[in-house]
Amino acid sequence: MFIDKSMTKKVITIHKDAPILEASEKMKQNNIRHIPVVDKDNILLGVVTDRDIRSAMPSVALADLDTQKERERITKLKVEDIMTKNPVTISPANTLEDAIMLMQQTKVGAFPVVDENRKLQGIISIRDMMRAFINVLGIEEPGTLLCILVENKLGQMKRIVDAISEEKVSFGSILVARYWDENKRAVFPYLLTNNVMNIKKKLKNMGFTLLDPMNWYLDQLPKA
Repeated sequence: MFIDKSMTKKVITIHKDAPILEASEKMKQNNIRHIPVVDKDNILLGVVTDRDIRSAMPSVALADLDTQKERERITKLKVEDIMTKNPVTISPANTLEDAIMLMQQTKVGAFPVVDENRKLQGIISIRDMMRAFINVLGIEEPGTLLCILVENKLGQMKRIVDAISEEKVSFGSILVARYWDENKRAVFPYLLTNNVMNIKKKLKNMGFTLLDPMNWYLDQLPKA
């Protein structure tokens, strides 16, 4: 899945000379945490986040500040003073998988999407990626998630798919994950039914081990 199919295209932006109070108000009004900073040609200059604003402003209301000097300091602060310059960006031609890995590496929650000239095309956030994967995995529809432990060899996935298809059950999605035993894999079919008793029995009779998906956790994975 490419970024340009899942990113937010109508981006709330701000100019570098805008007061930080304006940036704060835009975030509140639009329920967002990141605002790209652009010039008149929509070229990306930086990003300002809610954390940047919290760091720059005291925790008390502006009207309750003790001194006139402090009030003036806050009101004079511009977006340029607190924004992250040269932020991490991503291309529209990258994939959601690329964005996930980049978020893992950088610990950043959203990336401006820019073209080769750094012109802003959109923004991709954790919220956008969750929406995309929910759609792809089909989990917005009611159903049941199974966890099937299989040997790591060819043909196992086909056996599972054939067995479930014979029961006239539709798939929302099917994923394969690593397991702590390198000779095994965990298969997670999401089935668009809540009646899976016969399917479970059939898979067990075929020699598969069924695990409780709720007991699956990352510590079971081999160390990278």
